Formats: sequence, C-alpha cells, structure tokens
Amino acid sequence: MKIQVLTLFPAMFEGFCSQSIIKRAIGKGVVDFSTLNIRDFTKDKYGRVDTPPIGGGAGLIEKVQPIVDALKEAKKRSPNAKVLLFSPRGETFQEKKAKQLSKEEGLILICGHYEGVDERVNEYVDELLSIGDYILTGGEIPAMAVSDAVIRLLDGAIAEDSLKDESFNDNLLEYPQYTEPYAYEGKTVPDLLYSGNHEAIRKWRRREALLLTKKHRPDLFSKLTLSKEDKKLLEEEKPAKWELEAMEKGKKFLHHKD
Repeated sequence: MKIQVLTLFPAMFEGFCSQSIIKRAIGKGVVDFSTLNIRDFTKDKYGRVDTPPIGGGAGLIEKVQPIVDALKEAKKRSPNAKVLLFSPRGETFQEKKAKQLSKEEGLILICGHYEGVDERVNEYVDELLSIGDYILTGGEIPAMAVSDAVIRLLDGAIAEDSLKDESFNDNLLEYPQYTEPYAYEGKTVPDLLYSGNHEAIRKWRRREALLLTKKHRPDLFSKLTLSKEDKKLLEEEKPAKWELEAMEKGKKFLHHKD
C-alpha cells in the first residue's frame, strides 16, 4: 500500500515513520509512506498558503490552489488511491473503517490546519473522515492515527495472531491480559490462567470480554448477537463449576512451581 500525507508540517511525521511497527513495516516494504509539503505547491507570490476568510471572521483559511495542486501530484504517484480529508463533517473513524481502508491500493490523507480549508477542497476528495468530536490544531495527528490503524492490518506488518481477539473486533472489548509476576503489591493473576485447561481459559476470556463490554461500552454491547454459550456464561453464577476446577488446577501448578 502507498500512503501519502498532504501537510504543511511534514517534520511531524519523522518520528512516526522511524519507530516501532511503522518503521518495520516501511523497511519490509509492506507500506510506502511519504509526505508532500503543501507549501511547496503554492503559486502565491509571497509563498502564502493561507489568507483571512472572505466575508470576515477569525483566523486564516488554507487556500484551495496549493492543496489541489499537491493532490494532483499525489494522484500522479498513486492514481487509484482513495483521497480522504479530515473534517468534523466526516464519518467517525472506527476499526471497521480501518479494515476497509486497509484493502485500498493507496491512501492520500489531506491535513487541514488553522481555521480550516477552502470549501472547494471538498469537491476534490473521495471521503471526509473524523477521529472524534474534539478540536485539534490540524489534521496531522488524525493522519498518524488512521495510518497507524491501517498499517498494522496490512499483511506482514505484524504477526497475524496478534490481530485476533482484539478490542472492537465484532463489537467486543478485549479480555483482561496478564504477565509475570504472579503477585504485585497484593494483586494477583487469576489462578485459572495457570491451569493449562485451554477450554476453561477460552470460556473465562469470552465471559470477561462480554462483561467488560457490557460495563464500559454498553453501546457496543447492544450491537452484539449473543450465542447460546454467551448467554449461559453471563447467566452462570460465578465462579462456575468449570471455573472452580480450573482454578484449583492452577493453584496446584503454582504450588509446584514455588
């Protein structure tokens, strides 16, 4: 996939591209990530990319010409890329959208700044996108968020197993995760997870994911289609028989381990 970001502040993406999973994905050729400086395309004799709004008002508005010319250059490099402009009018970005975008041949992300962009820019894009109902200084942080969410879904970016059972898959939050040590400041890992009983662990994780979603994201929980097993897990008195047996087995393992 080829991702191009149109921005007035390309330096903001230097750290983004040089760290962790994104750096490795670029290095392996999983993604071709680049920025185009909108300022390089202005035809204003003073080199300006923004001017006060016509009709009066606060702040400065990005001019249509530099953005559109930068976009035309980006389209030359990736003719079939989907063009996205970050805007409060857009669809709120979610995991489902990230998965859809990861199937595209390429993405061109336009970052607005200042008080916004000339209204006519909207006529050159395929889609408007928002990352939430709050105000940021520009589209650079949304561009990083969307790029990160999309890149990690591309084949070869991370291990396939790491994408399983994640939060927001099927409108469900992820189950609790633990690592060593067993005890820390009086807080312990559930004994069941040491049992080696894969079926009991699977059921425990499923139930905990359901309960966490119901508690923290009732909006997501209301969208779930509960299976017969899901309903039984939620209705069972805690701890269930299968859970008690696995807990006991886990305790024995920990005892021998010590």
